[in-house]
Amino acid sequence: MASRRTWSLAILAGLAGMALLAAAAVYVLSELQLRRTYQVLAEPALAPAADSASVARGWHLARSVATCVLCHGEDLGGAVYADAGPLGLISGPNLTRGRGGIGADRTVADWERAIRHGIRPDGTSLIVMPSEVYVALSDEDLMALIASLQQLPPVDREVEPTHFRFLGRALLAAGRLPLLVAGKTPRREHVAAVPRQADAEYGRYLADIGGCHGCHGHGLSGGRVAGPPDLPPASNLTPTGLAGWAEADFVRAMRDGVRPTGVALHDFMPWRVLGRMTDAELHALWLYLQSVPPRAYGNK
Repeated sequence: MASRRTWSLAILAGLAGMALLAAAAVYVLSELQLRRTYQVLAEPALAPAADSASVARGWHLARSVATCVLCHGEDLGGAVYADAGPLGLISGPNLTRGRGGIGADRTVADWERAIRHGIRPDGTSLIVMPSEVYVALSDEDLMALIASLQQLPPVDREVEPTHFRFLGRALLAAGRLPLLVAGKTPRREHVAAVPRQADAEYGRYLADIGGCHGCHGHGLSGGRVAGPPDLPPASNLTPTGLAGWAEADFVRAMRDGVRPTGVALHDFMPWRVLGRMTDAELHALWLYLQSVPPRAYGNK
């Protein structure tokens, strides 16, 4: 009996040791991912224009097209974006100069690396920052956005920082949690400015920096959206999917969150923020959607 108990304890001790080793391996491998540093090729230095029109443009981008307020809060003073239980917690930091904010410590170059490339000042990758989308921002709009960030009213708010729990670290270590954005953000040439005309070309630009292709696919034909399994599939936004829609139907969907059939859009679709686009911007976006090649649903 004593011998059996000794063997049982030895097995349990061995299993516990293996579990500790596995946990240590998960931590080390995930830390290597989190601490990996990235570099950006030298780019021309840019300077934000502090005039009222540029600041207003930047604020408009932040609270509508670029949807910054979704993760950072309506005042950009930070907010918890998602608490995913064993995966971890994702928050948008306080971007202001107030207590708990990062605004006072960021240079123009720091903002540019974060927004366009998803890279922190220390070279590590940001998490769930849509730099894959913002890399398309024109120099003019990027500088307007940074100008508005520099002039944000201070907000005193301490926000729990983004962190991974064990399951999140395990998936990160296994390469199954693609939330580190720096390595996924493409390198591309930046345009100085995009004419703000109510045409399809400007609509394409708005779709690019608004992240439409991220959910609806490169060809905008819709399909499964990466995320929790209860998320509905994204709609087909090509002329095939919008057949029978009038421009007024599209504007109503973006402004009121209701389809022509009367069915409400799922809240995952950020219509409450994107609906703040101007009439001219929504018109340009509609013209762009009407100009893309028709595709069958999910044919990305």
